[in-house]
Amino acid sequence: MGYNSVLSLIEYVYINLFIKLERDGFGPNPFFQCLVAEVAQEHCSPEGHTVVGYALYFYTYSTWRGRCVYMEDLYVMPNFRGVATEQQCVRLQFSVLDWNKPSLEFYLSKGAQDLTDKEGWHFLRFDGEALDNLAQEVSAQ
Repeated sequence: MGYNSVLSLIEYVYINLFIKLERDGFGPNPFFQCLVAEVAQEHCSPEGHTVVGYALYFYTYSTWRGRCVYMEDLYVMPNFRGVATEQQCVRLQFSVLDWNKPSLEFYLSKGAQDLTDKEGWHFLRFDGEALDNLAQEVSAQ
């Protein structure tokens, strides 16, 4: 695959991602919420950015505890990192990839609980053919 083909593929992926993000987060029934961290122009990044981070999240519900929020993505430019939260939820849940040791160690140092170790919870996913097969199996019953 040549350089131009790779660029075309990247463009295609990002355009489709943008379309999905716009539809799913900014339509009449958003599936997720997004917070943007922005600073005043006089405090911008060395590159001139005033948007310095974001958090993408959605609400869930625990029959045991009540309202919960699941954080899908969190990014803050390194020189603007800090913590600020305010919402009436009893719990914040998120996943960290096993190779992302610095983030995992950071969250654990702040008091996060690793439920895989502590309670034996496993995050599972159905997608693609497995999801189709599950849906067909359920509808056949």
